Amino acid sequence: MIHRNLNLPSSISYFLFGPRQTGKSTLISNTYNDPILNINLLKSEQLIKYSTNPGIFRSEVEKASEDRRQGVVIIDEVQRVPQLLSEVHYLLEKVPGCTFVMTGSSARKLKRGGADLLGGRAVELHLFPFTAMELGPRFDLEEALRYGTLPSIAGKSETLKRQVLSTYVTTYLNEEIRNEGIVRNIGPFSRFLEVAAAQSGEVLNTSAVARDCRVSQRTVVSYFEVLIDTLVGFRLDPWQRSVRKQLSAHPKFYLFDTGVTNAINRRLGAPADPRYRGRLFEQFIVCEVNRLIHYAMSEARIYFWRTSAGAEVDILVEKHGTFIAAAEIKSIPDVVRADCSGLRSLREEYPDVPCFAVCTCDHPYHIDDIEVVPWAHFLERIREAL
Repeated sequence: MIHRNLNLPSSISYFLFGPRQTGKSTLISNTYNDPILNINLLKSEQLIKYSTNPGIFRSEVEKASEDRRQGVVIIDEVQRVPQLLSEVHYLLEKVPGCTFVMTGSSARKLKRGGADLLGGRAVELHLFPFTAMELGPRFDLEEALRYGTLPSIAGKSETLKRQVLSTYVTTYLNEEIRNEGIVRNIGPFSRFLEVAAAQSGEVLNTSAVARDCRVSQRTVVSYFEVLIDTLVGFRLDPWQRSVRKQLSAHPKFYLFDTGVTNAINRRLGAPADPRYRGRLFEQFIVCEVNRLIHYAMSEARIYFWRTSAGAEVDILVEKHGTFIAAAEIKSIPDVVRADCSGLRSLREEYPDVPCFAVCTCDHPYHIDDIEVVPWAHFLERIREAL
């Protein structure tokens, strides 16, 4: 079994959110061998039972707690019956000793539907595909860039990996979008998903995406919100001194896994060309840093930096008002001075920022005052700094 770097709380209730097939149920089942009640709302009979009569959940927990006095109650895919959260809220106050573990592949239905999120009585955690550190010696960069690191493909043949990832996209469209009633017309959303995957890692231009998808700009904005709320993607905001400017500037958007990106782009079957591989490598590093921050429960945040003249730095890591790292990400083994122009521009404005050129070199070296480092070395530096 591959050890996950997420530390689960032992004495407080929590939500564990993450995209499908990131291993939420496996992690929970391996952590809690003997829960007093274990509900899986992906099972149709349990979905019907609790959606028809949410109050029966309260009765079951009260009876189980009388027999066991304390223990863990698990609700898998809790977003499918949000009404259960009101019962959980009541039980947290009236039945001491019970810890509630609630997993979900979408926070959208809960947060946007006015569900009871327990008033701070439960923390919110996120689970992602495997990180390179979790996989350790099993990790292979070229495989990760092509197929990603979803636990559901680990150890499978290349043929099976392609089949699983292709099915994943269909499953997402059918189960997360159609069945949840998030998008009424799946056709335009399917076209949008292809455009979003093709532009993953680029600065968002919602009006251009709207033209490509033949829908309104407002619809495109709502579609991106769907991807974010269902945990399939995330924004990377540009750094600005003013918070107000950050909110108004155009962000980048990344899908959560390189394999899913390739599946949507129909590029699982052949090696990537250098330009496309560079985009995948950047996505991989940004996703890894994002995962490290979440798992460390750090107050650090990530941004990208771009000037009006076009100088750009791929990722800035900020913590408590201080930049702990700035990096240009290059999917090449030999970085030269010309590859670091964005970092040099950043240094003119922020001279004390630790600057890195992250690449596939074997050993670190310096270009002026910029550290050129292997990607794994960079990720370890970030982990230590969080």
